[in-house]
Amino acid sequence: MEIEPKPSDELSRFLDSGIYELPNSNAVFIDPVRILNRSYSRFRVSPSSYYSRFFESKHSAQEPNLSSNPKKRKRKPKKLPHSLNETEQAADKRHQEVRPLLLKAHESLLVSADFPAIMSKIRSDFCSSTELSGGDEEHSFVELGRVWQAPLYDITLDFKFSRLKSETDNGENGINERRVLPVFNNLVVNDTPEEVEAEFLNRRYLLPSMSCFYMLNLIVVSTLWLLILHGKTEVLVRNQCMYPTLPNRYFLSLPIKQLTHRGGALVALWVTNREKLRTFIEKELFPAWGVRYVSTIYWLKVKGDGSLISDLDLFHHRPYECLLLGYCQGKEMDSNCHSEFRSIKDEHIIISIPGGYSRKPPIGELLLEHVPGVKPARCIELFAREMLGGWVSWGNEPLHFQDSRYFETVNT
Repeated sequence: MEIEPKPSDELSRFLDSGIYELPNSNAVFIDPVRILNRSYSRFRVSPSSYYSRFFESKHSAQEPNLSSNPKKRKRKPKKLPHSLNETEQAADKRHQEVRPLLLKAHESLLVSADFPAIMSKIRSDFCSSTELSGGDEEHSFVELGRVWQAPLYDITLDFKFSRLKSETDNGENGINERRVLPVFNNLVVNDTPEEVEAEFLNRRYLLPSMSCFYMLNLIVVSTLWLLILHGKTEVLVRNQCMYPTLPNRYFLSLPIKQLTHRGGALVALWVTNREKLRTFIEKELFPAWGVRYVSTIYWLKVKGDGSLISDLDLFHHRPYECLLLGYCQGKEMDSNCHSEFRSIKDEHIIISIPGGYSRKPPIGELLLEHVPGVKPARCIELFAREMLGGWVSWGNEPLHFQDSRYFETVNT
């Protein structure tokens, strides 16, 4: 009888948390599906739906070492132009500076003793999960939020406190409560330790435990003040890539200083590798927000077999994105806060298999150790497209990835 070897302590922690610290490296590998599913009990994010872009099919996921179809054309790395302009030269300089660190982090993943077991487990989860269902098209919250009927739309929340005990039923039956709330321009809260099922226009959505969302038309920036009344925040994550139709100068008016806790706030900003955008953030946006830049985290994207999703030197399609960290001064900030933020390790690297287009990995837990002020931190994600347990999700489509088609029921 064959006995499976006992997993290492590091692997066991990864299976529980979804986070694997790579040894002798300034990098971590994460499984976004495992991290997200820590906020659910009766449902789980389907690995098949999350990783559909980089596991072409369940058959190919089971046989990752098979050679690809020779007739299928592969995109060749785009060579650098013969003559780079000033902006391109600056972008290439940034890339060349971080390139050795990215290569070292990737190599650390590939040579890790637990790497085969980690990828095998993710692949197994993918193959055993429910494939993304078709059916009716998903709602476009961006369009629905613009119509005149938007203030009339309601969302119905079904609370099932199956794990809580009441005096009336002694805990033998689940306690059901239904709440009907405006879905737009309203703070919708799930303050329970379990996920909540919700219905909106005949589609089902899942709200993770201890979460809330505020969905609105993004032009109405002043509605952020409502969130201030519910407590200022220590962590703010914004996604520059989600809303490319908005001009950069629109973001200068976001009231980041007003959202900041009196003890200060950590601001984390996702950006693409466009040099003009980086310059705008460093020279205009962060100064306008009162944010002092302290560090950059790199998100390195890999396929299901651990290889990079594209050539590292592909000029306009790098296999990584950047998360800029900065500190926004609070009213009670002193010199100790400056010292704390200077200690943040620069050029930290997070490696993961990407999800859907523009879907960012859930890295809030990795940021919390750098957050000043009171604990637990109060966190908000601006321009969110999904909800996270313990966070406020603000934007014009925070329910996008909460559609039930991205989940599957947990067998008990």
